[in-house]
Amino acid sequence: MTTIRQDDFIDSVAGAFQYISCYHPVDFIRAMRRAWEAEASPAAKDAMAQILINSRMSAEGRRPMCQDTGIALAFVRVGMDVRWDARLSLQQMVDEGVRRAYTDKDNPLRASVLADVDGKRINTKDNTPAVVHVELVPGDKVEVIVAAKGGGSENKSKFAALLPTDNVVEWVLSVVPTMGADWCPPGILSLGIGGTPEKAMLLAKWGMMDPLDMDVLLARGPKSRAEELRIELFEKVNALGIGAQGLGGLTTVLDVKVNEWPTHAVGKPVALLPNCAATRHAHFVLDGSGPVHLAPPSLDEWPKLALDFGSSRRVNLDGLTKAEIATWKAGDRLLLNGRLLTGRDAAHKRIVDMIDRGEKLPVDFTNRFIYYVGPVDAVRDEAVGPAGPTTASRMDRFTDTMLAKTGLIGMVGKSERGSAAIEAIGRHGAAYCIAVGGAAYLVSKAIKGARVLAFEDLGMEAIREFDVVDMPVTVAVDAKGGAVHRSGPAEWRAKIGKIPVVTA
Repeated sequence: MTTIRQDDFIDSVAGAFQYISCYHPVDFIRAMRRAWEAEASPAAKDAMAQILINSRMSAEGRRPMCQDTGIALAFVRVGMDVRWDARLSLQQMVDEGVRRAYTDKDNPLRASVLADVDGKRINTKDNTPAVVHVELVPGDKVEVIVAAKGGGSENKSKFAALLPTDNVVEWVLSVVPTMGADWCPPGILSLGIGGTPEKAMLLAKWGMMDPLDMDVLLARGPKSRAEELRIELFEKVNALGIGAQGLGGLTTVLDVKVNEWPTHAVGKPVALLPNCAATRHAHFVLDGSGPVHLAPPSLDEWPKLALDFGSSRRVNLDGLTKAEIATWKAGDRLLLNGRLLTGRDAAHKRIVDMIDRGEKLPVDFTNRFIYYVGPVDAVRDEAVGPAGPTTASRMDRFTDTMLAKTGLIGMVGKSERGSAAIEAIGRHGAAYCIAVGGAAYLVSKAIKGARVLAFEDLGMEAIREFDVVDMPVTVAVDAKGGAVHRSGPAEWRAKIGKIPVVTA
């Protein structure tokens, strides 16, 4: 009988969460590299290059690849012959591992978990509690999978109670376009089919931890209905032309996973879960011999890429006017320089509430740009920790008021805006730009200074002022209302089928 010590389990969990914050799984790096090599869309190819460069930089610098270091998940398969030398419950042991990982002084991770979810929404400060799934299995070992899931991809989870005669492929193809780019493609789609609603969701969640092997599957051909479904969805989702970051291109998904469970005769529950370009998970086994230490991947796994700013226009944020913004077109690449404000959901709500009450704002937004970001805490000589963009559409409800009442003239975030926000941007002669989601460490290197201006109590959501040098962004919505997240996928959806496509 194997004895698993409490400290060994906690140390292994803590080390694994630190590991996945910095290192992509090797199969993901290889799949992304193949997609980058095959990509024909310049905008998508540039976005994937930034993701790969960011991934290598994170591995070299041992810092988070994404500012959203995720909600902590643990899948634990416990052998029925295992004996525990522990005082804490399994949930408590996982939580202690998460606590140690997220508060590590050498590589602090962003605490994103809030308690009192439908009330005051108070940050727990250490990213606990984790979401833990446990299964008892034969054997004398403990198998653990840890994962960190970002909010952008989690918020795009889909579920449907389909009828037995409904077509799963048709349903998937109807919902994927509604997900836009908020989930930071290219990534993975995982389906759970059957069981009960909660079983379907769990099947999909387990499935996204499986190795990426679409290239192998395409080479040998399918051997089951599930594998046929994987290939069909892989090809048809990519044919939608959504592309990297929703900019249009050949690759929207790197792989599709399908897992099934028998279900009731009158139903067909189906769950669809996306995993983003910051795919993070690690697998390890405890056998009683001590804690597990995961070895970093070889840097040879990453392609040696460099950013190409040759077609980018340098912009001075400190002297920017609406007249200059009017010369930008959707799809233009810019390098931002100067002072850049930050703010997210909580800060925007406070600002709008203050405007409604007629109160003086703590920050002057006149002719300024705001960056939707919640950065990781800085360490050593950093001005700020990894600081990639958050989902911009969450700020859509505040956009018209911000543009009309504060003097704000531009925004930087991630993925597409809704119709009302696009209309407001055009009506006010403003602009919306995107930074690459999943390239947070790379973006942070352009930030040379940072200070809190207001709402310090909001932590990562406080209003800050960044000093940026050559921060790479793309114009996503221009002052005339042109929107690259509409034009890009439409263009590439029309092109696919007329050009050779490397599918894996």
